[in-house]
Amino acid sequence: HVQLVESGGGSVTTGESLTLSCAASGYTYSNACIGWSRQAPGKEREGVAMIDRFGATDYANSVKGRFTISRDKDTLYLQMSNLKPEDTAMYSCGTDVYLLCTVDATQGQFGYRGQGTQVTVS
Repeated sequence: HVQLVESGGGSVTTGESLTLSCAASGYTYSNACIGWSRQAPGKEREGVAMIDRFGATDYANSVKGRFTISRDKDTLYLQMSNLKPEDTAMYSCGTDVYLLCTVDATQGQFGYRGQGTQVTVS
């Protein structure tokens, strides 16, 4: 039974930083793609950052150079810096088995996804 629980969201002003965490359990670490997606009101879900079982990472163009995804045992992180109002969204972590663990390949869609944590940038 896969469980994903996000935390760390909040309200910040433009230029500030936040770090999101995702406590993961019940998934097969060795063959899973895990990452972050986000959905803003009235918009489709989009992939933000992915990390595969080898530690290779991939980012959406809109966050490259500002966001960093990392993993420590059963916790996934998303360090976000220089936040912009357009980063405002509900952020969720997700996992699934993908042959290619990239933002384009996954489209931010996962078989397992957490409830999300809200990030608001003003």
